[in-house]
Amino acid sequence: MDALHTAGIRFAEALQSGPPWLDKFWISVTSLADPKCVFTVCFPLAYFLDRKVGVSVLWIGLVSEWLNVVLKWFLFGERPFWWIHESGLASKEPVALHQFPVSCETGPGDPSGHCMITGAALWPLVTALTALASRRSGSLAVKLTPFGAYALLLLAVGLSRVFVLAHFPHQVVGGILAGAALGWGLQARAPVARTPGFFVAAALALLLGSLALHSLVIAAGVDIDW
Repeated sequence: MDALHTAGIRFAEALQSGPPWLDKFWISVTSLADPKCVFTVCFPLAYFLDRKVGVSVLWIGLVSEWLNVVLKWFLFGERPFWWIHESGLASKEPVALHQFPVSCETGPGDPSGHCMITGAALWPLVTALTALASRRSGSLAVKLTPFGAYALLLLAVGLSRVFVLAHFPHQVVGGILAGAALGWGLQARAPVARTPGFFVAAALALLLGSLALHSLVIAAGVDIDW
């Protein structure tokens, strides 16, 4: 893994060596793609446009948020900003990296939550827009525009996470793939006909389930709070 991590550090160096004006762009992208925006921005907008799509965004966002935490407990995953010091790379080789206010995230980093949760929650919105574009136009380019924008957004989010040293490239790729797969798999199973009480109960069940799982793993001798 050290070779993979070192390659990721070199990739981050290449990103940070770009024009200074890109710094603000990447930091803005990583801030706007924070998973909480799924619930505070994407869900209300999607619900306003179509109730079924909005509920799907909320449900998939909820499940993917929970699953991302659980996956990080088992996959662990180093954070670039801390790894370059803990591994001794910074003392062995010249490392030209800059620290940003969002660089010092702690805890496991695999897979990227920004990529996974955003990718999963936006899937029903993208497919709805694709269906709408298909009804309004026969142009293949128009039909593919929503998914093209979706792919470019996730690419930008992934690069921004590497840029600010929050994730290694392989963690970003894993997050994007997991998010797209989760969105695709859960879209048809979204409980669109359920009452708000169901979602409150589901959120509580996920919370209690994660607490129970956390206790069991700790009891088994695995330090997931490293």
